[in-house]
Amino acid sequence: MTRIPEKPPALAVTRWQIVARGVSHRCPNCGGRTLFKKGTLFEINGECPECGLKIERDEGFFLGSMSLNYGVTIVCFLLPVLLAAYRGWIGTTTAIILACAGAVVVPTLFYRSSRSWWLMSYYFFLPQHLPSNRRDTAPGEDENI
Repeated sequence: MTRIPEKPPALAVTRWQIVARGVSHRCPNCGGRTLFKKGTLFEINGECPECGLKIERDEGFFLGSMSLNYGVTIVCFLLPVLLAAYRGWIGTTTAIILACAGAVVVPTLFYRSSRSWWLMSYYFFLPQHLPSNRRDTAPGEDENI
């Protein structure tokens, strides 16, 4: 006799709530403004002070946020500067100065967003990993299903 799988329980925190919280730099689990330490621009909390969600994960977890930051800098800033110089709208010297300044300024300004968006994308695809969405698993059952 085949067993029909049960319908998974509804998520306490939906994917769209995770997206809204990620875009607004909030904790994906509780929605608190606790992603970064108060009074700092670049220091991320190890865990959410309100709900205890572990934000600072394994080593290398935020490597994706660095890639995201790098990609946004290239596509949204450096590529338009390169195209403007190629078309002759700005001079080569101006393009080089803009590119050098933008390569430092844009990633710095986008740092917080890239961290938040990377955390958001992780929990968007694996919402069951949020403490609010965890369910009891049977012995030997994979929690990722």
